[in-house]
Amino acid sequence: MEKVRWGVIGTGKIGLLKTIPAMQRGKHCAITAMASRDLARAQAAAAPLGIPTAYGSYEALLADPAIDAVYVALPNHLHVPLSIQALEAGKHVLCEKPVGLDAPDAERLAAVAARFPHLKVMEAFMYRHHPQWIKTMEIVRGGGIGELRAIHSVFSYFNVDAANIRNQREIGGGGLMDVGCYNVSLSRFVFGDEPERVTATATFDPVFKTDTLTSAILEFRGGPSLFTCSTQLVPYQRVNVFGTDGRVELEIPFNAPPDASHWLWHQRGRDTTVLSVGPHDQYQIQGDLFSRAILDDTPVPTPLSDAIANMRVIDRVFQSAEHHRSF
Repeated sequence: MEKVRWGVIGTGKIGLLKTIPAMQRGKHCAITAMASRDLARAQAAAAPLGIPTAYGSYEALLADPAIDAVYVALPNHLHVPLSIQALEAGKHVLCEKPVGLDAPDAERLAAVAARFPHLKVMEAFMYRHHPQWIKTMEIVRGGGIGELRAIHSVFSYFNVDAANIRNQREIGGGGLMDVGCYNVSLSRFVFGDEPERVTATATFDPVFKTDTLTSAILEFRGGPSLFTCSTQLVPYQRVNVFGTDGRVELEIPFNAPPDASHWLWHQRGRDTTVLSVGPHDQYQIQGDLFSRAILDDTPVPTPLSDAIANMRVIDRVFQSAEHHRSF
């Protein structure tokens, strides 16, 4: 079998516009079914994408023996419950980020996944697989900035739509869960470690009760990572990785366009090299890597333990902001 047969659970915008079309272009992915809790909605989403089968319930899709793996593209509070259902139905699982509502939620998924060691489970942090991050890690690990000392990152957008799931606290909305999870993830990824101390501050929307502006300092043994994330700021994203003798700056670090080039700057001493990156589709790369792990029965690129560790740091950011002290 050269292609994994995929079912999609959920009809969210990111899945319809980015993840699914990218996976359909992949070498090892065949999107064969889509499910919603409403059959008409599933059919309306599946038809333009050429997906042959639509289901009016998640359970119906999970019962389909012709599906090997599922992509869980639901609001945050449903990530763990549906991923568990999928595992118990014998399906491999690629779950959207963040993997759960908090670390205990993610640990609950891991406990179930341990019962099915033959099934693959991975959190869908697609940015890690983009060649610009592979290049960044090569530069940092290869001494291209001297000794790694600090990271600065920003990820923001503006959204005040009350109906948008990102503005609904009870289902896991808010800036830290939606985009700040990237800032936390990249910090751990680049430092290759877990922070020893977390200090944060947050502003909450008076109506939505979600965090709309969160800033944090994650203190690693090798140095600090400072970040700001927001759901009510001008749209912007940037990452700077600083060392004793250089730095790497990523222009579009998280949702790099699949059909256009962008820039990566590598400064070493007084010299700066400008690298053109792309076009690359990180969603397609992610889908193929995960599918290849299934076909070859090899480990997934990012283990579930990493997703749990990321949630633990997110929990500490929330705790610090709430109690006005470090954790």
